[in-house]
Amino acid sequence: MKKRFGMLMDPIGSIHVEKDSSFALLLAAQRRGWTLFYMNLTDLFLMDQRVWGRMRTVEVRDDPQDWYRFTGELIQPCDRLDLLFMRKDPPVDREYLHTTYLLERVAAAGTRVVNHPKALRDANEKLFALEFPDCVPPTLVSARADRILAFLQQEKDLILKPLDNMGGSGIFRVRQGDPNTNVILETLTRRGQSFCLAQRFLPEIAQGDKRILLVGGQPVPFALARIPKAGETRGNLAAGGRGEGRPLTERDRWIAQQVGPTLLRRGIYFAGLDVIGDFLTEINITSPTCIRELDAQYGLDIAGDLLAYLEAQ
Repeated sequence: MKKRFGMLMDPIGSIHVEKDSSFALLLAAQRRGWTLFYMNLTDLFLMDQRVWGRMRTVEVRDDPQDWYRFTGELIQPCDRLDLLFMRKDPPVDREYLHTTYLLERVAAAGTRVVNHPKALRDANEKLFALEFPDCVPPTLVSARADRILAFLQQEKDLILKPLDNMGGSGIFRVRQGDPNTNVILETLTRRGQSFCLAQRFLPEIAQGDKRILLVGGQPVPFALARIPKAGETRGNLAAGGRGEGRPLTERDRWIAQQVGPTLLRRGIYFAGLDVIGDFLTEINITSPTCIRELDAQYGLDIAGDLLAYLEAQ
């Protein structure tokens, strides 16, 4: 019997297929002969104690001009799926969190949901890395400008981030004496109403912000170093960074070894570690990217390896 593969994601018509990891997973599932079911968040609903979905069957092809075709539509309980990937991009807002509660019911009914909805809700991508204190740079999380300013006086050069965005959105570099410091803090904290993360600036960003993918708690042997464009401090591809594949270093492998077992205990089977120099800065679990780039540079099949791992479970 064909396996039934569900993908909950952003609109498929707006993706960039050459770098979209959700698309890589759809291609890998189709190669295995599985039936593909596509949904957006608002296709889910709860009725009669079961979570249902408006699902469209879809066929995909590796063609940037014509990459998908809907072949049918049905409404059915989500627990009829064998495997359901939650790949909606951040922000992790109220609707995202509400969706995790629905998906937790699906997981309890027997469908493997990747990554586990409770982990998606509990493991904030910026804060989760702080569970590994030997891996991260000096960090402060606060909504108070005076605390952040004292941390800036200590460290001299900081990166400031909101806690719920992605792709480099809302990230600032602030150096001691920067005349824009106060307005940046007012903007990020909404005048003391929202937390932000302040972290020592790592000059090794010039050599790239490495994305290390973990499949079943084990690292892919190559990382994608995302190198900032001229005049930028952000390496994110969405911010114009350039991706360059590199073998993992011993330090990269050590960081992965620290993080991997915790990921598995939480039901996180696919994650992306962000490493700058010798330091872990984020753990991406909502919709980790860079499958396509690493596959293309090294002849890998990361999505296929992930599906094989999940099938073996």
